[in-house]
Amino acid sequence: MNKRSFSSRWAFIIACVGSAVGMANVWGFPYKLGTNGGGAFLLIYLFFIVLFSYVGLSAEYAIGRRAKTGTLGSYEYAWKSRGLGTVGKIIGWLPLAGSLCIAIGYAVIISYVLKALAQAIDGSLMSVDTNTWFESFALTPYSVVPFHFIVVAGTLFTLFFGAHSIEKTNKIMMPLFFILFAVLAVKVATLPGSGAGYKFLFTPDFGKLTDPMVWISAMGQAFFSLSITGSGMIVYGAYLPKNEDVVSAAKNTAFFDTLAAMVAALVMIPAVFAYHTDPAAGPGLLFVTLPK
Repeated sequence: MNKRSFSSRWAFIIACVGSAVGMANVWGFPYKLGTNGGGAFLLIYLFFIVLFSYVGLSAEYAIGRRAKTGTLGSYEYAWKSRGLGTVGKIIGWLPLAGSLCIAIGYAVIISYVLKALAQAIDGSLMSVDTNTWFESFALTPYSVVPFHFIVVAGTLFTLFFGAHSIEKTNKIMMPLFFILFAVLAVKVATLPGSGAGYKFLFTPDFGKLTDPMVWISAMGQAFFSLSITGSGMIVYGAYLPKNEDVVSAAKNTAFFDTLAAMVAALVMIPAVFAYHTDPAAGPGLLFVTLPK
């Protein structure tokens, strides 16, 4: 992969936010926030976001920058200080395997998104029942193969040109994400019944603070949302210059990742209540509720 660095500090942060923001933000966080005490869950979640960004995320940036290589080389470098470089390299395959599994799932989901975009452009999506529409291809083998091919080809093309290409892609995609969800949040706020969604999200149940499962849920959500131990942040760290403040970079990545989760929650959950659907619907939040 081309080792050309990112053009600026903010270009690096935007790329990292692009890596961190995903389905955990769009449908995982809104549901967990609403069902685990609302504002109480948010406080716990923010605590873990701050903790993991300052400790875990900054450490991944740092080891990537120090090793100046990918995940396998970074793990080998870290373990070599104990004379266990080979062991570290073997362990490094674990986050790579996890990232591969996640990427396979994301490729299918993005294929669904492209299919929805194509049908929105030709107008056919506007006249269908989104419940049966989603099931018509989600439960049908090979239904999105052409779109899947486009996703894989586009991803490989972007990665082939390294940091410069990733930077350009994220400079377009991340602002579009925030603009789109901000517009949707305003639109959803005008829907009858959406007020119950805001109440569901933000009414604090401080009794949840003593529930260990709520703490575990918030911790897991923060861990996954920041993409810690997923290998991607180590790879991005390899592009950081020596004079870059890794703690500051981690802090900014965490801030925008959390902002993305909150904006998504302000769209998804009020829409669920406005259209009387299930807040635990998972992919249905994106492909059934949102198109309505």
